[in-house]
Formats: sequence, structure tokens, C-alpha cells
Amino acid sequence: MVKYPGGVEDVHVFIDSSPSDAPSPDAERLRLAQADAGEQDWRAWGPYLSERAWGTVREDYSEHGTAWDYFPHDHARSRAYRWNEDGMAGVCDDRQTFCFSLALWNGVDPILKERMFGLGGDGGNHGEDVKEYWWYEDSTPTHSWMRWRYHYPQAAFPYDELVAVNALRARDETEYELVDTGIFDDDRYWAVTVDYAKASPTDMCILVTVANRGDEAATLHVLPHLFFRNTWAWGLPGADRVPRLVGEGSRLVGEHWVLGQVLLEGDGAPTPLLCDNDTNAERLWGLPGRSPYPKDGINDHVVTGAATVNPAREGTKGALHYVLDVPAGGQRQIRLRLTRTAPPPGTAPPPPADLRDGFDAVLWARRAEANRFFAGVIPAAASADEALVARQAIAGLMWGKQFYHFDVKRWLEGDPGSAPPPAGRRHGRNSAWWHMNSFDVFSMPDPWEYPWYAAWDLAFHCVSIARVDPGFAKDQLLLLLREWYLHPNGQIPAYEWAFGDVNPPVHAWAALKVFEIDGGRDHEFLARVMHKLLLNFTWWVNRKDTGGNNVFEGGFLGLDNVGPFDRSAALPVAGVLEQSDGTGWMAMYALNLLDMAIVLAEHDHAYVDTATKFFEHFAYIAAAAYSQGLWDDEDAFFYDVLRLADGSQVPLRVRSVVGLLPLAATTRLTARTLQRLPELGARLRWFLTHRPEYADVIGARRLGPDGRQQRLLSMVGPEQVVRLLARMLDPDEFLSDYGLRTLSRAHLDKPFSVTLGGQEFAVGYEPAESTSGLFGGNSNWRGPIWMPTNFLLISALRDYAAFFGDDLQVEYPTRSGRKCTLDEIADDLSARLISLFTRDDWGRRPIYGAAQLFQTHPDWRDLICFPEYFHGDNGAGLGAWHQTGWTALVADLILTRRR
Repeated sequence: MVKYPGGVEDVHVFIDSSPSDAPSPDAERLRLAQADAGEQDWRAWGPYLSERAWGTVREDYSEHGTAWDYFPHDHARSRAYRWNEDGMAGVCDDRQTFCFSLALWNGVDPILKERMFGLGGDGGNHGEDVKEYWWYEDSTPTHSWMRWRYHYPQAAFPYDELVAVNALRARDETEYELVDTGIFDDDRYWAVTVDYAKASPTDMCILVTVANRGDEAATLHVLPHLFFRNTWAWGLPGADRVPRLVGEGSRLVGEHWVLGQVLLEGDGAPTPLLCDNDTNAERLWGLPGRSPYPKDGINDHVVTGAATVNPAREGTKGALHYVLDVPAGGQRQIRLRLTRTAPPPGTAPPPPADLRDGFDAVLWARRAEANRFFAGVIPAAASADEALVARQAIAGLMWGKQFYHFDVKRWLEGDPGSAPPPAGRRHGRNSAWWHMNSFDVFSMPDPWEYPWYAAWDLAFHCVSIARVDPGFAKDQLLLLLREWYLHPNGQIPAYEWAFGDVNPPVHAWAALKVFEIDGGRDHEFLARVMHKLLLNFTWWVNRKDTGGNNVFEGGFLGLDNVGPFDRSAALPVAGVLEQSDGTGWMAMYALNLLDMAIVLAEHDHAYVDTATKFFEHFAYIAAAAYSQGLWDDEDAFFYDVLRLADGSQVPLRVRSVVGLLPLAATTRLTARTLQRLPELGARLRWFLTHRPEYADVIGARRLGPDGRQQRLLSMVGPEQVVRLLARMLDPDEFLSDYGLRTLSRAHLDKPFSVTLGGQEFAVGYEPAESTSGLFGGNSNWRGPIWMPTNFLLISALRDYAAFFGDDLQVEYPTRSGRKCTLDEIADDLSARLISLFTRDDWGRRPIYGAAQLFQTHPDWRDLICFPEYFHGDNGAGLGAWHQTGWTALVADLILTRRR
């Protein structure tokens, strides 16, 4: 071992030779089985600490819901959070009793780098936007092995420049990013990697590697933090007890009456710094605070030398302060061990942590076990680059699991120890969701731009999560249907900015996918989901079909600015907006519940009645799309229709994904199903005899692969499907080299325009960031490629292929003269989406566009981000940069295509 300044040893952990206690090939699967069975809680500690808690609805106690202004980034280092904590590379327990995170200081920044910086909703020219570069490189499902990477500039971080330049840029200009400032020129940055390996569910070995990529020696301050979430300052009855954290040499020892004793110990000779996780009220408001050593005490002490840390080395927030002098091109490593050393009361001195041979053995074993685990997940037929993309996509999903605490009733009423919130809050945001009390770990879209769950995002997350951890995926789907989330009226909460917004009803679809991926055996899970979804389906029928004609309004349905006006706000004229996507979603929902009932009826015949119910409901909805004018036979497309108060109709002829989503409403009834459930077969025959007007959506039949007759139930019948696919697969409309665009490219030269109530509303094709201010301008469905809708349409093509087989071939691309089966088209669309992330013939990844640093630099080019959406023409990544959530569906596409 070689000693470096600060007492840190340079440890090369990942050796080629295997130790005698080599890990078993199925070690991670064994841990999953133990966790699912309740034998060992391997999921108890994980990366559940958000990258951002400031600027969130939970922390917003303002009158008018101005979350970004009420709790800005400048307050975050000084102000204790009410609901959850944040930090970099963070881990915590699943109740967020304690938190571990990493802080850095390059010696010139005005503040410690404790959390990621970005612009709020009104600060970026395209909405909220993080301005840092970090990656989730790896994680097993139990978090037995994880890796996190961050690139930290050595020059002063340009906070003011990023704010000022972005504020000056118009919506039709690109965002001004950190790399645009030139701060990474000449490789003057720190590459910081954090590896985690669990020796047990509550014993975590942590290796921090800091590499100086510059051409000169430099110094970096590294401050691993351990702190307790503040639950004592809000005046809640019986909740004023304060935990204790003390610094002893190279260790921080915490005592908590529930957790017990927790220890953070490092190698070398760091300096322990202690303060309290309490608000610095004097700095923020000129008022006396609870503690003379508040939350920003460590920051002020390190940056300015202020006497703001407790000389007695006690508090509720602590750090081990390392000062690393690193030569040009060199690196240093810090070994840490985070351990629960004793149950309550845990007052005896903890034994020394093993930071040597035992530490090495744990890191080696867990990494090797992770490699073996993923070798069993990612098919051998996948290329090395595809395997890299899939593994990092799964890592992003795992790191996206976040602790989420939000008692809406208490939030509306305010805390007993604080001034009452403004009266207007009682009738403002989320006031109708007073019943909701969240205290769970959720899969979130990402831990910065979207550090809260979103209902339809979560459904897609679970499909990919099920590939590695079906138990967690099932628990997540059930969680939103539990009594403390599902509204008494049956609505599923959308997301914290507006729980009452309407997200597409994809929960049933996701539950079926997860059930199938898990082997199709857990009928109890399927039944539990279905019982709650019956309530939700009824809510949809009662609340979103105001005319009772089986076409649905829905609202914006997650597609934000796809239409000429905000579909979730009041219409510009009196009337009702009847939506093709809302109706398509509901037809799909009915078929999903039909499929669930069919599966469950195999074990409980009582579900047959439910199956016939949803068979009929699907027929009514699908046929209504035609009878109520959503289908335009001349254009061969579905459009939204504005039904005015006088009964007249205004078709909104925007060719968008709204008109393609009805394709997803399809399933097959096999001869075996109809034989097992004769009541369903009898009802089908009755309908065809006595309700022939429904024949187009339930009447198609042909011989299946087994030579027996099967039925197609589809909102898009056999005659319409070929015509609609001709639109979808046209390069001049939806088909891009990188997947399906959200809006037809035909609207580039011919924007749609309509005049309503004296105002003109228009929709034009915009392949990148939108110039529309709808939804804050931070989400664009007017041309870019979005992963979730592409995934649904690919799944639909495979469903149609299962019915038509190779007999149905369509021109692909349209006007190419080349005929392909629907399975071949689904494969090719999958390949186009996968190619967004993999290197092309020139070694470039389309997601990184013209960013040369990301395309060519060996230290950057294989670190993959998973953007929110993609440029409709060149595939460049756009929107939220770390939204691995539903963009991680690319992993599922790779696994499906290569299996």
C-alpha cells in the first residue's frame, strides 16, 4: 500500500485472479429471493437519496404554488427540508432515517458541491434544466453493487454565467449548457467514481476514486457526509426527539432510537466536521435559529474557514474532510465503510471497520456477481455496445428508486411549529388529495428533473424493471393502487405538481407485461391489481365520458403540447374535446382488463362474467370511435374532434401520435380461450348476430399457428390497419431513422391551424425543443421521438403479427416497394430506437448530437445518458437528460430483439 497526503491509500481492487472464496454464480438471484421471501432485507439500503429536493412541490409552502422561487438552489445548503433530503451519489435506508452522500470542493467554487445545480422552470429557456454531468454506470437490483460517476470542473463553477445566458436565450434557441462554457477544455476536471458493495444488507463498502484529468497537479477536497433527516424541527407531537452524531478520529458514529447505531468510517486521517441539520435562519431571514452550527456550517467552514462547525464534534450532520493532492493524470482513492453496527440503543463504541483485505474481498465478489447476474439477463447475441447500453439503462432505473414522503393533509395545514400557510392553499394545488400520505420508495423518472413519481411513467419503468427484479416491479404497480394513494373516487394520482391531472390508463397494460415477464404464475398479483383497477376504470367512465357516448375526453393525457391548445385547460370555445388517444387508451384499457379476466378465470370461473363485461365495453368504445367521427376515412387517420355546444363538430386534423395510439387497442381470442370460457364465446356470437354494427372491431377471424380459429379484437380493423400503417411508416410523416416521430413531418410545410373564439391556434412540426409555451415549454410532443409511445406501437405491431402471421405484409418504408411482415417491421423499429444509443459506423452515438466531447473523448463517449426524448430527424437527446425511467425501455428492446 502506498500512502498519499491525507493518509489515503491507492487501492487497486479489481484484480484478475479470483480469491479462494469466489462468489457463487447465482448470488444476486439468491439475494433477490431472500428479499422477496422476507428472509433478508437486501433492498433496505439503496440509492434512495434524491439528487434534488429543492424546488419541489413538497417543499413549497407559498400561496400560489411557486415552488422554484419558494425554495431555490441558493437556499438548499442552508435550509432544512421538511419531507426528504438530497445529495450526490447518495444512499439511505428505505425510511430515510440516515443519509450518506458525497460533497466536493475544488478550492475555488463559492460553495461546496453538495447537490446538482440547474435552472428552475422559469430559468431555462426550455423549462427546468440540470447543468451538471453525472452517470449511473451500474447497479444490481438489490444494490449489492453500484457505480456512480461525476465530472467536476477544476475551475470555478460558472453558476452566474449559466443563469444569465440561459435567461437571455429565446425559446427558439438552444439551451446553454455547462460544456458550452469551455470549462472542460484541456481536460481540466475531476473524474469522480464511487463504487458501492454490500457485505450484508446493512454493511456497505464504499470506494471513492478521484482522478485528475488535467495536465497540472491539483487539490480536491472530498467530504463524505453522514446525516439524519430532520424530523424533529416541525413541532409534530411526539416527534421532537433528536438523534446524535459524533466525530471520533476517522469515523462518524450515529445513534438513533429506531435505527440503532450507524457508523461511517474512512481510511487515512480525515478531519471529522460536525454541525446540525437545521436551518440557518439568520442567513436566510435574519432570524435566530435552532442551532449555533446550522446545516451550512460545514460549507462555510471549508470554503471560508469560518468557525461554523461544532468544536465538540457533535451534531446531526457530519463529514469526513479529506484534502487530496493529486498529480497530473493521477488518481487517489478513499475507502469508506457504512455499517449499522448495533440495534437500539447502540451506545457502546463500535468495533473498527475492516477497510483492508475484507473490504477488497467484498468489492471483488460483488462486482463479479454483478457481471454474472447481467450475463444471465443480457442475451449473448447482443453486441458489446448493446450490452453496455442495456446495463447502464438498468443502472439508471435502479438509481432512480427514491424515498418519497408527502403527507398532503399536513402539507395543506402546515406544521405546528411554523406559521400557518396562506389560506389559498386549502383550495389550491392538490387540495382534493388530502387523503394521500406517501412514505415509500418509488421508481421515479429521474432524481433531478422529475424527483417524484409519475403514474404513467411508472408503468413503463416496471416493464423494464421486471427484467431484473419482478418482485419490486409488482410492488410498485400495486403501490399506486393502495388506499393511501388511490383517490376515494378511483383516480390514480398523476404526479405531485397536480395529482388530479389525467395520465393515460396504462397500469393494466403494464401489470400484464410484468405478469408475463415474471413467468405468468403470480395470479394473486394479477387479481389484486384488477380489483383496484375496476374502481379506476369506473372513474374513467363516469368522469371522462361526459356525453355517455363511449368517446373520451381525458385531458392532456401526458402528451402535453401535442395539440393546438392545452387539452387539460378550459377550451377556447364552449364544447367538449373528444379525443382519439383518450378513446384509444380506454379501448386498450378494456382489452387489458379482458385479458386479465381471461387469465384469472382459468383459476376462478367467477371472472368469466368480468371478461364478458369488458369484451362488451371494448366493443362499445371501439365502434364509437367510428360512429362519433374520430376516424377520417378519407385521410385514413384518427383525429380529435371538438364537439361544440350547438352539436356541430370541428375535426382537429393534426396528424400526431394521438391518431396512432388506437393501434395499441388490440388482442386475440384463441380457440382455446373460447373453448375454456364458453360463456364468452356465446356472448361473442350473440353480438355478431344481434349487433352486426360491431363486426368491424370484433369480427375478424383466421386460422392461428395451431390450425385453429382465432378472433381479432381491435379498434383498428383489418381494413383500416393497412391504411393507417401507410401513414405511420412513411418517412415524410412519422418514420424517422431513429423511430417514430410524435407529429407528422408533413406539418413542417403545412402547419395545422384553426380559429376558435376569435383566436388562431396552430401546430407545426418541431423536431427538437418546442417553441410553444404550453406546459412551461419543457416538454415537446410536436415532432420528437418519445420512447414510451414507440414502445407501445411496436408492441401493437407484434400483437397484430401474432394474428395475421406472415400473410399480412405491408410496404416498409411507405413507397419503398419493399414488403415486410409486421414482426419484421417491429424488429426494424426496435433497431432504429436502439441505434439512438449505440455507436454508428463513425463511432458516434446519435443521442449526443454535435457535442464533440461526448462523441469522441475516451473518458466520455461510453458513459450513456438516457434523455427524455429525441430529435425527430437526427436523434439527438433532448429534454431531461437523466430520464432513464421510461427511456430505459431501450434495454427491453435490446433483450427482446437479441433473445
